[in-house]
Amino acid sequence: MLATFLIGLREGLEAALVVGILVAYLRRLGRQDALPKLWAGVGLAIALALGIGAVLTFGAYELTFTAQELIGGSLSLLAVGMVTWMIFWMQRAGRTMKATLEGGIDRALTAGGLWALIAIGFVSVAREGIETTLLLWSMVQSFGDAPSAVLGALLGLVAAVIVGWLISRGAVKLDLRRFFAWTGGFLVIVAAGVLAYALMDLQEAGALPGPFTAAAPIDPLTGSVAVGWAGLPFGWAFDVSSTIAPGGPLAAILQATVGFMPAMTWLQVLAWTLYILIVGSLYIRGLRSRRPSKPRASTDPQLATASHSPQGAA
Repeated sequence: MLATFLIGLREGLEAALVVGILVAYLRRLGRQDALPKLWAGVGLAIALALGIGAVLTFGAYELTFTAQELIGGSLSLLAVGMVTWMIFWMQRAGRTMKATLEGGIDRALTAGGLWALIAIGFVSVAREGIETTLLLWSMVQSFGDAPSAVLGALLGLVAAVIVGWLISRGAVKLDLRRFFAWTGGFLVIVAAGVLAYALMDLQEAGALPGPFTAAAPIDPLTGSVAVGWAGLPFGWAFDVSSTIAPGGPLAAILQATVGFMPAMTWLQVLAWTLYILIVGSLYIRGLRSRRPSKPRASTDPQLATASHSPQGAA
């Protein structure tokens, strides 16, 4: 519940801030008459996200186990790709998001078409909605405890709407830069766990070599799939199911936070490690590059005087 709550809060707050910027700009322009069109686009985006979630949840029961694993693994990989792209997109476009959204509103109002404003509202929310749906669906599938995971996501979305409304009203101040920095790092870890789960699905379906295929190395003493270093590269990296019950609360907490499962294949462990190292290092580098640099003190007295004057500040 905690993991899906944080995801719902972050993604929902992104969407709430985007909608808040659009609504505030239309009100500042005195174009309240255009708000229903904007809300229609937002409503269509929410309906699309809910529709995709319903299809994924209720549409897989008629499929075979192999087909379900293939679809689940493929969609989880898609979710990882979308989340990774969104994390770095927020780093790059966060500073210019407001200007970009307001520019889109200006073009839509200039065009004067009904569908232009509806499209602005739809596109602004649909991206976060589809990404959140795929990510939450993948996490629910991996957790196995759908009610708690869905409840956590709903609570996070409700909290995001409330916080977004309070921010727009000036009732609460939130350091959004720090908030998105920390939650972005959390999403990197979550995405690594979803990636590991996706690979497990594809291995169970036979699409990738692993413990469930003929490529699995066999332990000559036990006759089962090898575990540990002997299991490289397509066996089990470890299996601590006897210590940490797969369906227990500790396993659920570890899987929700760091993507740990009591039994993981070498392909999962390697993919999780590489994702954390590569994406995590790029993310941290992006955070460091966004830090404002301190101005250097000038050794020229005339330049120092000019820099402190109103003309120099301008």
